[in-house]
Amino acid sequence: MSEFSVVAVLLVGFLGGVHCLGMCGSIVGIFTTQLPADRARWPFHLAYSSGRIASYAVAGALVGSVGQAGFLMRDAVPVQHLLFALSSTMLVLLGLYLSGLWGVVRRIEKLGGGLWKHLQPFTAKLLPVNTVPRALSLGALWGWLPCGLVYSVLVTALASGSTVQGALIMAAFGLGTLPNLLAIGLFWEKIKGHAQSPRVRMVAGLVVMAFGVYGLYKVSYTFYVHGWAGACHVAA
Repeated sequence: MSEFSVVAVLLVGFLGGVHCLGMCGSIVGIFTTQLPADRARWPFHLAYSSGRIASYAVAGALVGSVGQAGFLMRDAVPVQHLLFALSSTMLVLLGLYLSGLWGVVRRIEKLGGGLWKHLQPFTAKLLPVNTVPRALSLGALWGWLPCGLVYSVLVTALASGSTVQGALIMAAFGLGTLPNLLAIGLFWEKIKGHAQSPRVRMVAGLVVMAFGVYGLYKVSYTFYVHGWAGACHVAA
């Protein structure tokens, strides 16, 4: 399942660009206005996204470790399959959110509010962003900004049951978001009208939902063939 998860979250990160426009567009806009006018913008944006992706990977490693600890119960309960079913369900909900059909994912963003209150004051100390290291540090902090899209994918990292796999899954997700965030920073005025189109949002949401439905099908098939006890010992 891990190969499927990595490919899925890579595409989820890319398709989630319709969410990034609303969630991160203003943030990246503020970041862009802080950049030195006499220097190229792309190194700053690349450094910012590198810091953000690094934070995603750290978060993925942390939740992957939690999932790995849960696998100690796999002889009694098919933990990995249950977690994979949960992550697939989250992809379905995320698809509904991206398509504009149901915004339940927004409620998940409140989970990270407490942590962000402690980190947000440090972002002000890094402005103005007049050096690449500052952009990297700012990206690393903003990587912990409460985001329903990120939290949905973290469930997939949790389901991986591995510290390394969890980090790889979140890094893949971050790389998927990279083209959109770079485009927002460099060509915001040219792309915002197209990317915010209801048709684009609907297509992106339906594709993400398809990944979730396929994941649920795989889990259901495993239980249908092997049953509850057999699923505990089937390799993912």
